[in-house]
Amino acid sequence: MNIPKSSYPRVVIIGGGFGGISLARNLKNLDLQVVMLDKHNYHTFQPLLYQVATGGLEPDSIAYPIRKVLQEYAHFYFRLAQVKKIDPSEKLLETDIGPLSYDYLVLATGSVTNYFGNTQIEAYGMAMKSIPQSLNLRSLILENFERALLTDDLRERDALMCFVIVGGGPTGVELAGALAEIKKGILHKDYPDLDTGRMQINLIQSGDRILKEMSVQASEKAESFLKGLGVKVWKNVRVTGYDGKVVTTKTDFSFESATLVWAAGVKAALVQGLDAENLLVGGRIKVNTFNQVLGHTDIYAIGDVACMVTEDSAHGQPMMAQPAMQQGKNLGENFARLLDRRPLKPFEYKDKGSMATVGRNKAVVDLPKFRFQGVFAWFVWMFVHLFFLIGFRNRLVVFINWVYNYIRFDREARLIIRPFKKDYSHYKS
Repeated sequence: MNIPKSSYPRVVIIGGGFGGISLARNLKNLDLQVVMLDKHNYHTFQPLLYQVATGGLEPDSIAYPIRKVLQEYAHFYFRLAQVKKIDPSEKLLETDIGPLSYDYLVLATGSVTNYFGNTQIEAYGMAMKSIPQSLNLRSLILENFERALLTDDLRERDALMCFVIVGGGPTGVELAGALAEIKKGILHKDYPDLDTGRMQINLIQSGDRILKEMSVQASEKAESFLKGLGVKVWKNVRVTGYDGKVVTTKTDFSFESATLVWAAGVKAALVQGLDAENLLVGGRIKVNTFNQVLGHTDIYAIGDVACMVTEDSAHGQPMMAQPAMQQGKNLGENFARLLDRRPLKPFEYKDKGSMATVGRNKAVVDLPKFRFQGVFAWFVWMFVHLFFLIGFRNRLVVFINWVYNYIRFDREARLIIRPFKKDYSHYKS
């Protein structure tokens, strides 16, 4: 990898997501050589991926070069690489660009879409966990409307304009709201010769309420907002399959749809090589309160991939950005303590609340001491997301886009840059 030798201990961070970037920023003044590995050369602000998928933002406004984050830090190195295996006994990583030794290893690999073993849905459904996936979904949505114009078969046209979103968490709710806004304000202008009123947006939740991690008040208000926008919310419905044309459920009805978006869950993105006993049933790596992988003093895990069981959290911290950033910050402080030979500081999660937007002037916010919904919640949601974006240019571009979209009721990034066609050859039937 052409990493120079150093007298400083080498810390290797796998992953440039929220946790990895937070950790790197807190290591910048320490006597350490830091190497970050990621399969992309950019950090993705995942909470706004749905806006890329629905034409509200271009991808470069929610992505930031990892090298630019690290460029002013001494003894920091980035390599575009995919880690294949960890060898803890030799303190060695196997990657697609060669081996790399470490003194300390930090797993910040995040999460991937969890299909719960349903290979058919994995083959024919759409995920939205990365920028390429969001661009694919954007192309598919627009291509479906172009195809709907060309067919005389009303049943086929309805299927092309029927969207099924599986999963009633923030991702599913925000995507459903964005699609409803497109139907309300844009489609009739773009496709005047198409009966866009026949467009259907279906949000399917297997449980008895959407946004189940938020308060009941937020859940009920978000559902009311969605229904007001024309979204059909289906609760206590479990999707069992999708063949590219028909969505089947455990109940006695199905949906004819050309688009299924799977937002029903995530799982830890694991790296091969750690002992099996380190993994929980949920597939996350067990760590102690210092984020050390159990059984290892030189390997750490933070963010979605880590499961820290405490009295307050029997199943580990939520798989969201805030725990990842807080763990990255705490681990950075602990590396400073380690170098000074001071006791490590246990991690304590500070729940700063949760929020979701449903559309124009519509959002729900749960803070530790306050809960509110509507226009003010929408402004709070925008401010928080702008604040946590990396880079002044990204904040400015996103803000200008939001102001423009609000005034013009428009989403000008509805472009088919690359036509989407999914390759099903590597999936089992």
